[in-house]
Order: sequence, then structure tokens, then C-alpha cells
Amino acid sequence: MIELYTAPTPNGHKASCVLEELGLEYEVKPINISEGDQHTPEFRAINPNGRIPAIVDRDAGNLAVFESGAIMIYLAEKTGKLLPSDIAGRSRVIQWVMFQMGGIGPMMGQANVFFRYFPEKLQPAIDRYQNECRRLFEVLDSHLADNEWLADDYSIADIANWCWVRTYKWSGVSRDGLENLDRWLGVMKERPALQKGVQVPVVVESLLNDEKAQEEFKKNAQKSLQT
Repeated sequence: MIELYTAPTPNGHKASCVLEELGLEYEVKPINISEGDQHTPEFRAINPNGRIPAIVDRDAGNLAVFESGAIMIYLAEKTGKLLPSDIAGRSRVIQWVMFQMGGIGPMMGQANVFFRYFPEKLQPAIDRYQNECRRLFEVLDSHLADNEWLADDYSIADIANWCWVRTYKWSGVSRDGLENLDRWLGVMKERPALQKGVQVPVVVESLLNDEKAQEEFKKNAQKSLQT
């Protein structure tokens, strides 16, 4: 049994989507980041960095794994799925996982901070991060012009990037003209496991269309930035 400590964020969804795709049995342990659950001694014992997601694999001697990318790689290696075993294939997948972790995730995260959460509207900062997100989207679009998936076959690389790119509206980033990216996003969205994964631990699909939900989410996010 795997325990998943998570919250409804793109990084949290990376873990739950992989667990769903792999068909692994897991128990959800919701972490309320707005209330500071991630800073409790109990959670810090699992993840010293105090961030979600994290897992504890009870079948592997209570092994704790933190950092969303590390969790994805661990689970893929545990099952022998979604990550090739040959050196070249493995490298191609991990490169695109790192692309998300070093680029897509941090840039969209900063766009969220300045576009949605920061009390002052600093337009140069907003433009800087939204423009960089758009550039990274164009990198994905260009690559997907000649490739069905980010690596040779469907893998954790696709899941990692999708969990973030799908939230482009919240970051205020345009997808206009990126037909290859649109095609890939559409295919990903139809996968049943991913549909289930993004509902863990709670559904937030109405966020962009519900003003009250937007405001509540914004307040919680602002509070979490101070903890």
C-alpha cells in the first residue's frame, strides 16, 4: 500500500495521475497547505522540505519519497511501466520530466504568483513569467509537431508536463496557434486515469468558472505563501 500526501495542485496531480495510470493501490492523505499541514513535524519527517506531494511505500519498508519528479520515477521503476529500461529511452523521458521541473513548473508557478496571488500588480513581472511560459509552450508545440508523445511512447514525461500545462488559464498564458500542443492536450484529457488523478484529493475543475471559488483559492494561496 502506498500513502499519498497531497493537495489539489499540479505537482500533487503528477503523483496521483501516475498512481492511477499504473493501477497501484494507494491511500490519500490530504494536506491542507493553507492551514500549514505541510509544516507539521509529522509531515516534515516524510518530507524535510515541507512541500507536497510525498509518498510512503509501506510495502518497501515504509520508504518515504518526496519531490514530485522523484515520486514519478520511483513509481515507474517500481512497476516497470511509463519509463523505458534502455539507457537512451530512459534518458529521453527524464529529459522531458526535467524540462517540466526546471521550466514549465517554476515559470507557471511564478506566473501564478504575480498574476493571481501577489497583492500588487507588477506588470513587468507578470509579463516576464507569462512570456516565458508561452516560450516553453512553443517548445512543446514544436517538438510535438513530429512526435505523438514527448518521448518515444506515452510516459511519465507526458503526465508531468500535462498536469501543469492544462492549467494555462490560471497562469494567464495563451495557447493560441499551438495546434500540436492542443492535439496532445486533447488526447491526454481523454485518458480515464488522468481524469481520475486530477480529482485527487478534491475536484477543482470549476475554479476558472466560479468567482467565489476563485477568490477562496486565491486567499488560501496567499496565506500559504506566508507560511
